[in-house]
Amino acid sequence: MSAESKVIVGLDIGTTKVCAIVGRRNEHGKIEVLGMGKAESLGVIRGEVRNIEKTVKAINEAIEKAKQSLLKSNIHLVIQTVHVGIAGQHIKSAQHRNSISLANNKDEEISKQDVANLIKDTYKLALAPGDEIIHVLPQEYTVDDIGDVYDPIGMSGIRLSSNFHIITGNVDAIKNIYKSVDRAGLEVADLILEPLSSSDAVLTSEELEAGVCLVDIGGGTTDVAIFKNGILRHTAVIPFGGNIITKDVEEGCNVLKNQAEALKVKFGSALADENKDNEIVCIPSFHGRPPKEVSVKNLAMVIQARVEEIFESVLYEIKSSGLEKKLNAGIVITGGGSQLKHLDKLVEFVTSLDTRIGYANEHIGKTEIEEIKSPIYATGVGLVLKGFKSIEELDKISSISNDTERKIAEEEVKQSNLLSRWFNKGKKWLYDDDDLNGF
Repeated sequence: MSAESKVIVGLDIGTTKVCAIVGRRNEHGKIEVLGMGKAESLGVIRGEVRNIEKTVKAINEAIEKAKQSLLKSNIHLVIQTVHVGIAGQHIKSAQHRNSISLANNKDEEISKQDVANLIKDTYKLALAPGDEIIHVLPQEYTVDDIGDVYDPIGMSGIRLSSNFHIITGNVDAIKNIYKSVDRAGLEVADLILEPLSSSDAVLTSEELEAGVCLVDIGGGTTDVAIFKNGILRHTAVIPFGGNIITKDVEEGCNVLKNQAEALKVKFGSALADENKDNEIVCIPSFHGRPPKEVSVKNLAMVIQARVEEIFESVLYEIKSSGLEKKLNAGIVITGGGSQLKHLDKLVEFVTSLDTRIGYANEHIGKTEIEEIKSPIYATGVGLVLKGFKSIEELDKISSISNDTERKIAEEEVKQSNLLSRWFNKGKKWLYDDDDLNGF
């Protein structure tokens, strides 16, 4: 694979922004961000594409700005494929146990093909109408009567079972992402759950092993992903994000929407007690409206009330996972909403868990685009990282000389991204002209 083909583009189609990040791996294994472009997202509501035309326009603008960013470094690149994140209220998760029978000979060793067959069979799970599987993530395996097996390959047995974390999404919401990307003249290389991408960007291997809850606060939703022993154990989508906080400020302080956003970003705090009673922000006159004074402490009280509500919901999800006492690495917060002052202190107060803000610094090498290190871009950086993981898997396959082993490895990669491949093969059906008329 040429050096140019190892350039990955991550496309984060969010509620407030569409962001394209172009990156490659340097000699130290870090991501070197070559270019970035972002555009205001007007066609996405709470993580779901609701207006394809506006979403296509935002994608085109973000990609064009990314190309312009590349040209500043004298890099000429044709962007054709993108690794896209998926999120939104339609995302659901469930636990499912599945088993398959192996060879009749109990001394026969379990192979990679057996594991791939078990995962493949799990994709046949019956779902509610309109839902589609996005990821099938194995938890612990059981070989005959031996449980808590993390890698069954090489063990002997006649029955292989596993608990699976199944992540599903609404098929129309998924189709709308593919349609938007396709109409922007691009191809989806992979469709990835956004909290999984963010976790790759901001969590360490030690945290994943010890037990950690990732909270990604976006504009429309807050995504929760809980890990233990390096495995994703629980996911949830809370239907509140940064935009609802802005709405609260708009109504609570009786200001315009753009003023509310500016107040939140520049003067907002998640802890009212950290602000003095006499701190005042003056909003200048605007279109004939008189100047307005806003108490910074009152502003913080409005913000704190909503943030407490969000993290009470996060705490409910932690308790529902059954891992409340096993999250030794506590909580890591990322996303645009993580930049609120004193947020980590409030979260520790609400949840009684150690908390830190998640940055992607550990995975980013030298770059002239310093803003990329902000938690706002954690998902986009994670999508690039996921892209390189896919390339590594394909490189491993190409290096296998044994035909049988290569076929087994190809099947594993196929099963790891079954839905994305199915959509790409079915583009004629998905992008039928009649099907697009309603958008």
